[in-house]
Order: sequence, then C-alpha cells, then structure tokens
Amino acid sequence: MSYRSARRRASPPATFDDQYTSSSIGTLAAAFCVGGALTLYAFNQARNARIGAPAGPADGAPLMRAPLQVVAPVDLIRYAGLWHEQARLPNRFEKDCDGPVTAEYSLRDDGTVEVRNRCEMADGTVDEAIGTARVVPVAGQPGAGRLEVRFAPEWLSWLPMVWGDYWILKLDRDYRVALVGTPNRDFLWVLSRVPQLDSATIEAELEYARTLGFDVDKVVRTGRALPALETTPA
Repeated sequence: MSYRSARRRASPPATFDDQYTSSSIGTLAAAFCVGGALTLYAFNQARNARIGAPAGPADGAPLMRAPLQVVAPVDLIRYAGLWHEQARLPNRFEKDCDGPVTAEYSLRDDGTVEVRNRCEMADGTVDEAIGTARVVPVAGQPGAGRLEVRFAPEWLSWLPMVWGDYWILKLDRDYRVALVGTPNRDFLWVLSRVPQLDSATIEAELEYARTLGFDVDKVVRTGRALPALETTPA
C-alpha cells in the first residue's frame, strides 16, 4: 500500500508587487545560502571530530590518547621467521582457532613479505592462510615497523580496504618477543619465538599494551604459558 502526500495549491495573490517580491526572494536566497554554509561547516566539524578523536579504552582512561608509535628501525631480515602467538584480542579471523597459532614471515625479492598464518582447529586439523605484507614508509623514521597485510587475491591488491594494519609496537633487542597491534587499538597480538613463553613476560607485554590504550582485560591467552620459575631457598 502506498501513501501519497496531499498537495495544496495556493491561491494567487490579488496584487503583485515586483519590488517587494524581488526583495523577499533575495532575502530568502541569502538566508538559504548562509544557513546552508553554517550547516555544512557544522557537519564538517562534527565529522572531523569523529575521525580525529580516538575512542576511549574500556578501562576508563582519558579519551584523548597520543597516536601509537612503532618500533624504528626494524630489521625485516631478523624479524623474518617463525613466531608463536601467546595472546591476542579476540577477532573474527581467529574465532575458530582452538590450539597453537603461528605466523611465519619470509622476505621476497621484491621487498614484500610472505605471511603464512596457521592455527589448530578444535578437530585437530590445521587451518592456513597465506598473505602478503608491505612496508608503509613513515616520514623521519626509516625502517619503521609499520606494515600492511592482505590475504585477498593479488588482483584485488589495488583496493585499500583489503590491506590491514600491522604495527610493531614493541620488540626486544634479540627479536625474541614482539607486540603487534593496529592504530585503532582493536587488534593486538603477543608473539614469541618459542612456543611457550613465561607468564611474567606475557604480563609485561600486556601491561605495556594497557598503557597504550588497549583493552587488555579482553585478551585471550593462546600460548601454553609456562609458570614463572620458583627458586627454593638454599
């Protein structure tokens, strides 16, 4: 069933004053232009505020947070190899993973990096995804650990939305433990070279992530963390 609004035809005025009518039209046009400009300005200000202001973390930290900084420089030759996931913020890509998760990075001749992610499913099978990572240049920070990763087919690589942020936020000198996240703070991973990382190290990485504004209370532990070493009195 359709609804139509009724139209009412106004009766023509008895007299028509050209000067009065022209003046009224000019006033209305000016008011329309000024009102439209003010509305557009307010809309742009609101949009810029939404884009520029990051959302506050769940732990009640101040809404205004500094942009995330990445490690610089990062030696991709040393960073390449096998990493074991120890903890992560829940995400839709790994929702079916029920066991160990690994990420393996291999440098290519063209400067990109092959990404090979594997995770163990509940039935014991292994799911694998192969993608490509590329370095995003950062002004004034040569070799900064800011990368983008895609798992979509290569013919879709021209689309910006198929690339996801991969920022190296913390990395030890020996390239043994890494903290990786995204600038919107929705994704976070703790990676290590060993399958089992001690609990104290994981906690230290997560506490650092908390200071950056990540909601680490939602983190899922995915590595089989080893308990801290206990010393017996002599």
